[in-house]
Amino acid sequence: MISYAIMYISLLMIVTSLLAVEWRSLPEAVYTYQVQSVLIALVFALYAYLLNNPALYYWSGTALVSKGIAVPWLLRRYVLRVHSKETPPLLTILPSQVLGIAAAMIAFGWAFKHHADLVLLPSLAGEPYRMNSAVAAAVLILGFYALLTRRDAFKIVIGLCLLENGVHMGLISLAPSIPETALIGVVTDVV
Repeated sequence: MISYAIMYISLLMIVTSLLAVEWRSLPEAVYTYQVQSVLIALVFALYAYLLNNPALYYWSGTALVSKGIAVPWLLRRYVLRVHSKETPPLLTILPSQVLGIAAAMIAFGWAFKHHADLVLLPSLAGEPYRMNSAVAAAVLILGFYALLTRRDAFKIVIGLCLLENGVHMGLISLAPSIPETALIGVVTDVV
């Protein structure tokens, strides 16, 4: 039951990533990123419960405070001061959305298919780890996509945050039972 919850929540992270990149209104993009940050903190907490790894609770709490509260608060504060509409991206709206979805689907499909080749332990080759690795790849590619196609500084920051979330999803998918995984996650969240 917990595994299914982890998989469905992680799939929502692809949707929130795409929306955060494609919203033209910056406050909505920041809110969408904030929702994603709460989702990733929830995934960490569910992994902590599923694997009986209390160190992951610390990572979940740190991610919630840093990604879910502090960064969105700072972004909202400055978005309201500067401007609320995104500087137009390099691509027009429709090709941008199509290209973003295509890139995310290709990354998701590749990681889903080759997950068993990436893991160190055979016990991590199944679900929910495979789904989360695929989601991590899709979120990572959407973060890169935002960096390459957006000209607005706020969208570039959101793209960097998406990259970080993708890396953290990959880390939790490839080494969830190791306590040092949570320590690395906590340190990178704080930094």
